[in-house]
Amino acid sequence: MGVTVEVHRVYRYPFEQVVASYLRKYPSPMEKHVTAVETVEEKTDLSTGIIYRRRIATCQNVIPEILRKVSVLKVPDIYLEEESWLNMEKRSMAMRSHCLTWTQYASLSEESVFRESLENPNWTDFTQKGRISVTGAGLLNCVLEAFAQSFLKQGVKKGIKIMETLLQEQWG
Repeated sequence: MGVTVEVHRVYRYPFEQVVASYLRKYPSPMEKHVTAVETVEEKTDLSTGIIYRRRIATCQNVIPEILRKVSVLKVPDIYLEEESWLNMEKRSMAMRSHCLTWTQYASLSEESVFRESLENPNWTDFTQKGRISVTGAGLLNCVLEAFAQSFLKQGVKKGIKIMETLLQEQWG
């Protein structure tokens, strides 16, 4: 079945400032579940100037203890892979993320874009669409998807708050 979460936000800061803040967003004391982010690949396409990055995030397992009775869910950390394509000339950055943990039971994917706002060139539009689908957990599929949807919605709100705090602190 699967669940989807979508968000659109306008940051009243220029694109360059928003991207700089995003790239240093985690780890942060404002989000204790993300314990590390490592850039494992970075390269620039010399013909287009597009900067490609691949990062791996380490997150604490936040699945409720009662659900961790299922042995496969009883892991300390969850790993996410994020790929991004930064085009400074077009003032846009596209990102794709997916979960590297539990791939045989669930798929979690997000697509996000930061781009110069059409409303004001000194603002930045952010759009994100995330999808989670759980399979192979029998009757727990729906329970896990409902938990994941709730967690994703909270995570989106928290992520936006962290971005706004970082932007305010750095660029006031």
